[in-house]
Amino acid sequence: MPSISKRLFIILVLTTSLVWLSAVAWIYLSTRAEVERVLDARLMEAGRMVSSLIVSQEITVDPTQGGATDLPLHAHSTYDRQLSCQIWSLQGALIGRSDGAPDEKLSDHEDGFSETVIDGETWRVYAVTNEELGVRVLVGDSLWIRDRLVKDVIRGLLLPALLILPVLALLIWLSVRRGLEPLHKVASDLETRHASDLSPIDDAETAKEIVPVLQSLNGLFARVEGLRERERNFTAFAAHELRTPLAGLKTQAQVALASDDGEIRDQALRQIVIGVDRTGRLVRQLLDMSALEAFDQIEKRGLAQPGPVLRSLAEELADPARDIRIEVSLELDTLTVEIEPELFTLAARNLLENAVNHSPEGGVVRCRLADKAEGVGIVIEDEGPGIPDEELPRITERFFRGRHKAAIGSGLGLAIVELALGRSGWHLQLHNRETGGLSAIITLQT
Repeated sequence: MPSISKRLFIILVLTTSLVWLSAVAWIYLSTRAEVERVLDARLMEAGRMVSSLIVSQEITVDPTQGGATDLPLHAHSTYDRQLSCQIWSLQGALIGRSDGAPDEKLSDHEDGFSETVIDGETWRVYAVTNEELGVRVLVGDSLWIRDRLVKDVIRGLLLPALLILPVLALLIWLSVRRGLEPLHKVASDLETRHASDLSPIDDAETAKEIVPVLQSLNGLFARVEGLRERERNFTAFAAHELRTPLAGLKTQAQVALASDDGEIRDQALRQIVIGVDRTGRLVRQLLDMSALEAFDQIEKRGLAQPGPVLRSLAEELADPARDIRIEVSLELDTLTVEIEPELFTLAARNLLENAVNHSPEGGVVRCRLADKAEGVGIVIEDEGPGIPDEELPRITERFFRGRHKAAIGSGLGLAIVELALGRSGWHLQLHNRETGGLSAIITLQT
């Protein structure tokens, strides 16, 4: 990709050249028009002057005399044959001419201006007819002379321009390099910056055209720093949460191996199963959280049916091997909502698991449509202890478990729910039920 400096240099040189050529073209046309006007006026003046000299007999011609009289009319410039004059009788005889004037008649026009081609050369001619003396005065000059005059003017403009063009190009190049120095300075600062240095770039003394770029970079640095901080915290919390169940698994395994009592061995094995469940759920939630944080928002949309999704999740939780005896009541019928199906499944799984894990033995978890007072959405409510009011603002924080934590909880479930719903344009509301338990409402953001 071409550099900005080269593009600016080419654009400025071409623009300057175009302006210069446009000026030359304008000067050429205006100079040509002015030269023609001035020289036409001179022809008219010369023709009338010769006619008046004939009338005053300062120039003596005899229309009846044969041969041509030499006229005392000479050029006053370095251009040869700049002005030529002929005097013809009205009967068609040449009775006088100036030095250098052609022998052939300059024009057949009786009065005024005309153009004539003689021996391949075009003449501009002014004719004056004197009926009393019976003569016609023709004064003309070659258009080649006029073209040469205009060309000399244009040449006087172009030659200095061609000599100055390299100097102008150099000045433009130096100006462009000088103008782009702030960009080079920013690039140099970024190149020497350490990869871990995400501090904002100072834009106090930077050109105002570059300030938006630096502000965007500083915003990017801030987002990356925030993401790195969340990753560090996430890794630390995850390591802490995994250390506890793994240590418990090892302890229970050692108890089972060391004991000869069958009842103690069975109890240790049951604790190992519970520990494996907790560890597996934690690992799954960590993977879910990592997948959700891989992107900022969901671009695709879809339709999800909460009823079948929650029914399938309830069947998984009702697995006899898990020793969970909680009734899950579904009252969603054939409801369809506009939400990305995978994200809804992820949110619903964690909400349903939380409700089941916090419900008492033989309790009921209800999944129903929200009523008018609750807004448009889906409600999952349990009969557990609920959440203390002072803990509600923090309950969706990662790894926050609260006072009424479940045995196999990790403090990630509600954080995953809030993140998944937020990615798809929905919102999670939590409040304690008057009859006991927690009500989780999935509503569309407004």
